[in-house]
Amino acid sequence: MSEWLVLAIAMALVCAVVLAITAIRHRRVAADEDTSETPDVIEYMTMMVGVVYAIVLGLAIAGVWEARGSAEDSVRREAQSLYEVTQRADVYPAPVRDRIRGEVDAYVSHTVSVDWPRLVSGQSASDEGAQLLGKLRGDVTHQSPANELQAQAYQPLLDHIAAADDARHSRTQSDESTLPSVIWFGLVVGGLVTIGLIFTLQIRRSGRELLLAGLFSALIVFLLFMVWSFDAPYGRDGTDSAGPFQDLFPAVTVTASR
Repeated sequence: MSEWLVLAIAMALVCAVVLAITAIRHRRVAADEDTSETPDVIEYMTMMVGVVYAIVLGLAIAGVWEARGSAEDSVRREAQSLYEVTQRADVYPAPVRDRIRGEVDAYVSHTVSVDWPRLVSGQSASDEGAQLLGKLRGDVTHQSPANELQAQAYQPLLDHIAAADDARHSRTQSDESTLPSVIWFGLVVGGLVTIGLIFTLQIRRSGRELLLAGLFSALIVFLLFMVWSFDAPYGRDGTDSAGPFQDLFPAVTVTASR
């Protein structure tokens, strides 16, 4: 099921529940109950709870957004470093150059077709990726430069492989959820309390009040959905977050996705 469909259903259900409870409460209200005024203390408590929850929710959104950006940066560094390896290998003879590029392609294909689905599903990356990268590093390390041009490209090749390895470690270590369970518990309970405080304000069934109550509830659901979506550094579905690999190695990633 699409994430957007889940969001639409959740927003519609929450709005329906809020409006239904409001209507039921209005029907059961006593005939002599004064709904024209709300005690000042209730308004103050509602305002304070709303402000505190907004601050916590904003911090949660900022945290998951920063984690998502850091994960995307690791992917870009890894893909760019491997691409530089394939380009700088041009100074070697054809057999060596083709072997190095083939090992890079094998690593990229494994990363997109095997590691990425594991990362999206919350599993750890496979050990085979580290083995493929280690094989590439070993081949380049033991390839003695035969001329000045190869000597100049030798160290940069090792540096780019080391950068790719470092970015890979950053990527595999940032695949878990950013927010701990206790934070999620607070966000969900805080959202329920914030929405529940609507009913303490003695809202009536006027179109304006019902519209505002429904929109407010839908906004809380949307913000929680935003936190949930960004809480997965590499997305919840598909390999869209592997865009740098797909852009720099289109032939390899297309073959891997088949």
